[in-house]
Amino acid sequence: MEDKIKSGYLYDFYGELLTDHQRKVYEMSVNEDLSPSEIADTLSISRQGVHDMLKRCDHLLEDYENRLHLVDKFLNIRQDVLKINELTAGEPSTENLAEISRLSGLILEEL
Repeated sequence: MEDKIKSGYLYDFYGELLTDHQRKVYEMSVNEDLSPSEIADTLSISRQGVHDMLKRCDHLLEDYENRLHLVDKFLNIRQDVLKINELTAGEPSTENLAEISRLSGLILEEL
């Protein structure tokens, strides 16, 4: 998965666990796509401070994901729902219904 997309997902799921200052810096980097220099100028902190903060936030968010796996579960469920949508768009068949049943069981297990 592309780093920016992964960072966005991690922030969406775990961003509230960061401090207000960490969230501000991370949002400016990920959501607003500002460079560390631009963030440093805006917040009147050093570029190195921004760089360190982003690394620390990345580490914290990755650590939360390694412990809780919420992003992985979300992506798995999303993939299963997309597959169910594909199966329901076609002609109903016994095979399609069996696959839909199997996928819905997987989704329930993930929850």
